[in-house]
Amino acid sequence: MIYWIAHTLSRIAGRIFFRHRTLHREFLPESGGALIVANHVSFLDPAAVGAAFRKPMYYLARKTLFKGFLGWLLPRIQVLPVDLGKGDLASMKRILSLLKEGNRVLIFPEGTRSPDGTLQEAEAGIGFIIAKGEVPVVPVRIFGAFECWGREARWPRPGRITLVAGPPVDLSELPAELTGRARYQACADLVMKALADIHLEG
Repeated sequence: MIYWIAHTLSRIAGRIFFRHRTLHREFLPESGGALIVANHVSFLDPAAVGAAFRKPMYYLARKTLFKGFLGWLLPRIQVLPVDLGKGDLASMKRILSLLKEGNRVLIFPEGTRSPDGTLQEAEAGIGFIIAKGEVPVVPVRIFGAFECWGREARWPRPGRITLVAGPPVDLSELPAELTGRARYQACADLVMKALADIHLEG
């Protein structure tokens, strides 16, 4: 119930204050396991991506956020505590289990919000999850959220936020001989390339 209240409020606020829209919705999976990968430029990103989906999904957040009121709220809106940049194997296994159970999980490969709105390098943990997940990896690029509430801004301001979904990342492009860390890094790089190839239309 709390998830649906938060989801509904996010969609309403997104439309009123940020003229939220989604392009190429046909690429967004509403059933079955899928890893949704998005660029990270704003406080608004998780809500902006979640609002584009009609069915529930799981989100990730830094473990340090799970304190006080947020420590109570976040688990109730399907947010998981993680620290992918520091080899958090327990969290990685939890994510893989959710994917194999047929859930959609949103991940920001860059790990933290971009300081200037441009794409950054992916953290190491994302490549492991992509390689081991065995589910479609769907890139979604967020446009306009940085201008609405960037990393250094104290308060949000009205604007237009557009999500542009791309086709699933084709992991078959990777050389078969790549294994271990080299393969994980190649997976992460391929995801960032897929995000870079998505452009705003209209």
